[in-house]
Amino acid sequence: MIEQAIEAFVLEATEILTDLEGQLLELEDSSTPAQIDEIFRALHTVKGSGSMFGYTALARFTHHFENAYERVRSGDLVVGKELVDLSLQAQDLMVRFLDLGGDGAPAEALLVSGDACSIIDRLRALTGEAQASAAEAPPAAPDAPDDDGALLHVQIRFRPLENALRNGMRPDLLVRELVDLGAGSVGVDISGVPRLSMLDASNSCLVWVVDLVTEQPRAAIDDVFIFADDADISITDARTTTQPAHKDPVAQAKDADTPRARAQSPKVPAPKAAKGQTGKSDRPADNKSENIRVASSRLDDMMDSLGELVIAQARLDAVAETIGDATLESVVEEVQRLVVGLRDATLSIRMLPIETVFGKFRRVVRDLSSDLNKDVRLITAGGETEVDKNVIDRIGDPLVHMIRNSVDHGLETAAVRTAAGKPEQGTVSLSARQEGGEILISIEDNGAGLNAQAIKEKALERGLISESDDLSERELHQLIFEPGFSTAQTISSVSGRGVGMDAVKTTIDALGGSINVASRTGQGTRITLRLPVTMAIIDGLRVRLGESIYVVPLSVVEECVEMDLSECGRKSGRSVLQIREHLVPYLALDDLFGQAGAPDARRRVVVVKVDGERVGLVVDDILGQSQTVIKSLSVFHRDIPGLGGATILGDGRVALIIDVATLVRWAEATYPRNRKKAA
Repeated sequence: MIEQAIEAFVLEATEILTDLEGQLLELEDSSTPAQIDEIFRALHTVKGSGSMFGYTALARFTHHFENAYERVRSGDLVVGKELVDLSLQAQDLMVRFLDLGGDGAPAEALLVSGDACSIIDRLRALTGEAQASAAEAPPAAPDAPDDDGALLHVQIRFRPLENALRNGMRPDLLVRELVDLGAGSVGVDISGVPRLSMLDASNSCLVWVVDLVTEQPRAAIDDVFIFADDADISITDARTTTQPAHKDPVAQAKDADTPRARAQSPKVPAPKAAKGQTGKSDRPADNKSENIRVASSRLDDMMDSLGELVIAQARLDAVAETIGDATLESVVEEVQRLVVGLRDATLSIRMLPIETVFGKFRRVVRDLSSDLNKDVRLITAGGETEVDKNVIDRIGDPLVHMIRNSVDHGLETAAVRTAAGKPEQGTVSLSARQEGGEILISIEDNGAGLNAQAIKEKALERGLISESDDLSERELHQLIFEPGFSTAQTISSVSGRGVGMDAVKTTIDALGGSINVASRTGQGTRITLRLPVTMAIIDGLRVRLGESIYVVPLSVVEECVEMDLSECGRKSGRSVLQIREHLVPYLALDDLFGQAGAPDARRRVVVVKVDGERVGLVVDDILGQSQTVIKSLSVFHRDIPGLGGATILGDGRVALIIDVATLVRWAEATYPRNRKKAA
């Protein structure tokens, strides 16, 4: 049980520290009391929960920053760049504490390390406090006495919810934190404790009563209960209270163990909500949290089971079609409707807003701006766009590479920008939107743009192209994704080694996506990634080639047309097809796969769009649309160009899923005549 509680703490602390980075970056643009309170609560939670679950080194380090932001809240410290810099460095160190897995020699060593001590010393210098080691974590110094200058003397009655202990609450630690604020006594009201025969030891039945005298302000008491969700709390002025003094708990238990005593026992007063929370009486008794934590592995298991259900449903369709019974077909249609609904609901659970990725790039751009001495602003849009969690997990690194290139290579220095009539501050825009079954992510800068001539010269130098190659500007731009390709004159700590953009292309290809580059000299560059919304279940178009069935992702299909064999072998020798007023280059899949097609007089063409261009895929027949569960290929087959996975059909046969982008690019490199511009 305790292991589960610790695991929950680590997950929560990780989320808090991730959000904390974004909150700190927002302080540079504007600082409001609400923002400061949010940061303070985050630090307070990490400190308090860290002490509770065996991360005391983390708690002791965090304590110093909690104090600093308490001073900000009280107006004794002003938010500035130096405080934000220190806070971001501290956030990095807190993540390191969390990664160490709790207390022990490594955590203690980090606590007294030069990094930790340097941060704390700089923080103390900023706040005007005496120097001390990072390992010291004294209780917070009194900020101010009560408003009238006297000591604050209050009585606190604290009753946790009945299931609070099962949810991991430690009332004793909260009470200890209260007592640490000053001097006081602690008692308990046991009137709510049932008879021994009816007692459930996992329930919380006690009311904790604390008489407290403190120099701290009332807000410090409220802060202790910030995260005591739904507890009944009453804080009254003990100087005017008429409530009787608390007896010793044992004596009180003896006095209360009579029917009359139980009947006359004082009732817990109506809850008085502490700052930052709502008392139990303010909300319906049956109100439940709208969010739950679920391990991603369970979502994967759910998706696997749903995939098998989709396959079983496809087999059921095939059986019903063979039998031809009207009643069975009606049931099959109902099952199909339910499966589609379940698929959509399950996929929606796996969908996350892409803002979870976008958020961390504010820190990346900020650090790069400082390292490169450039004034750069990051603009984001479309963060609410939702993408499958597996896609989210894998696009972070590619986006980092491209943002680094935009800031380092794309954006000029302030002097160069001023000379060119541009504002000194450069911008990098990161946006996302959904288009059909794809997500489009764009990274755009207002820098110098790509130098096509420099790219061509470097490509010639490396033997990627020859002098006789007549490449368009767009085709030259695509060369930046070649392994080891870089036009940088010098190698910096940020980029210039030519290892990054080819990794971007490899990752995007593996996700079944594509990359498009658009650049104008002196105005900037825009790189657009096209990615599937989900990688688990897709809508596919089943096609036949000979006796084999293939699946083409429906998201890339533009249209389907018939093809007369007389269209093949034009006098120009180029494989192009006349579709209305346009010529479209095509690929014969039987030639590419070395597989004999049907000797039909007429064949079909599936027109797809790859890298902004229309390309035809010639097949024998088009069988229809269906849900497709993507199964990974074996290690022996996953590197075959043009294959993105496999699926199981309703009759039990295996169909290969075509990775259209990879197939077309491979064909372009192998048979370049197929992709010449069709005029």
